[in-house]
Amino acid sequence: MTRRLVVVGAGITGLAAAFEWRRRRPDDEIVVLEAGDRIGGKLHRIRLAGHWYDTGPEAMLARVPEAVELVEALGLGDRLVSPGTTQASVVLPEGRFPLPAGTVLGVPASAEGLDGFLSPDGVARVRAEAELPPLTLDGDVAVGGLLRERLGDEVVDRLVEPLLGGVYAGRADELSLQATMPALATHLGRERSVLAAAAAARAAGDRSRGDADGPVFRTVDEGIGSLPAALVAAARADVRLRTPAHAVRRTATGFEVLAGPVAAPEVFPADAVLVAAPAGKAARLLRDVAPDAVEPLQGIPYASMAVVAMAFPAQEVDAGSGLLVPPVAGRLVKGVTVSSAKWPHLGDDVLLVRSSVGRFRDESELQRTDEDLAAAVVADVVDLLGLSRPEPVDTAVARWGGGLPQYLVGHPARVAAIRGAVGEVPGLAVAGAAFEGVGIPACIRDAHRAVDALHG
Repeated sequence: MTRRLVVVGAGITGLAAAFEWRRRRPDDEIVVLEAGDRIGGKLHRIRLAGHWYDTGPEAMLARVPEAVELVEALGLGDRLVSPGTTQASVVLPEGRFPLPAGTVLGVPASAEGLDGFLSPDGVARVRAEAELPPLTLDGDVAVGGLLRERLGDEVVDRLVEPLLGGVYAGRADELSLQATMPALATHLGRERSVLAAAAAARAAGDRSRGDADGPVFRTVDEGIGSLPAALVAAARADVRLRTPAHAVRRTATGFEVLAGPVAAPEVFPADAVLVAAPAGKAARLLRDVAPDAVEPLQGIPYASMAVVAMAFPAQEVDAGSGLLVPPVAGRLVKGVTVSSAKWPHLGDDVLLVRSSVGRFRDESELQRTDEDLAAAVVADVVDLLGLSRPEPVDTAVARWGGGLPQYLVGHPARVAAIRGAVGEVPGLAVAGAAFEGVGIPACIRDAHRAVDALHG
């Protein structure tokens, strides 16, 4: 029997779910409602100095299968490309230092290789951690609080902050250990020290990868931002842009989704509904059909950020794939990706660089105009990279207002409460970056989980 799926949200999660639904049920009707004027959510590409260039995610984790398998399922496997280098450095007040090897999101497994990156006292503090009283945890804790107590401030400020800030645009002192470092959290329950837990987590990760020695990250030659259109075409979905959803109601036969102009909304009947919208919007939509999900959804805040894309005249840059810039560096930018070095397929006719600004509770710089923000970021990047030809030939600003969900302490419990409340309503599901991972593979995995739930 033909069924109708209504998906709220045309980001990577909603579109991946539509594609997966189509593969399982070729004859069903699929409607995707999107409040904005384009598909893709944070997957977006522009033309920068004649090149397709991502201003959203520019890489996909390749050592988990979901993203690469999706690209291959779309018939685009021959467009996957690997990085030329992934060697990044961290900008500290004393200068630039290569990111130490052998860490778990910046958490060291030993004091080896930290000389210079940390002060002598900082290295000694790390080395002495194994001699502290055995670690005990009572539920979820903040990453920063735990690591400051066990390993010292320098590990948090110089190692963990730049990495977590790059992934979540968040703050280590507020982010959930269980949600952002689940592998480490698992081993912390079995080991007596953070160092031992980090070593065990790394060893477990190596075993799970087996002999796999392929690239950690991959991208698509015409930009990851090319995937949304391919997904819509393959899903044969009816996408309605500029059609914000306002409410989901239960009916005798399924659901109704009200969307479009508030004064005269259109009613979309549905046999199944997938809400793939940010947490705040999801809370409003689920108020009537899954009221117990509202409060935990409202407990997931978001950070805003901006990406400034820059093209400079071709020139040599000695910065590997890029720079991580923690708050202690006192810079405007929090990261710089040297795309021309990281992705050889972009060519060498210009130097392509992108940089990000803004993190949770520190978004004042985003109040600048696009022109002012771009100029300030260009100045910072020119100084950080030591560019000899500093005048850009092209720039673009992409703003991601409320773009990155914050996995604050207690996040896993909030997610469990949301899943439980929504799971009590047959035919209803939620999915997206707000729950169990902000990366592309995690969003695709959550889309598949939602489709599994809807199919029963």
